[in-house]
Amino acid sequence: MKKYPVNPTGDLVIKTLAMPGNTNSNGDIFGGWVLSQMDLGGGIIAKTYSPSGRVVTVAIESMSFINPISVGESVSCYAKVIEFGRSSMKIQIETWVYNYLARTQKIVTNGVFTYVAVDEHGKPILINKLVNHATR
Repeated sequence: MKKYPVNPTGDLVIKTLAMPGNTNSNGDIFGGWVLSQMDLGGGIIAKTYSPSGRVVTVAIESMSFINPISVGESVSCYAKVIEFGRSSMKIQIETWVYNYLARTQKIVTNGVFTYVAVDEHGKPILINKLVNHATR
């Protein structure tokens, strides 16, 4: 059995509520909605390293759905850069939920997303690895 973290790692980049409109046919939150929240959160971190402030998602290297998300749970995405390239960066993203009734927190997904910094024409540009994170 794979061992998962007991606490989130990385910076909190997204926090929202799981709503009924985000459910699949089983009544759980749709995995595609979770994936989009993770991509948005990873993009927030990635944009800080792009001189133009623009990035594109080029790959999702891995993605694991560990636990389902229920309507009404608080959904939080945490992200951290794990590797830099010349114009790209790999960002590890974890999604956690907090259940207000049970007063419990658990990891629900994790993945590694790759973003590329681009200019106004969509062409790759060198990233700025020296970023003051206080300005995010």
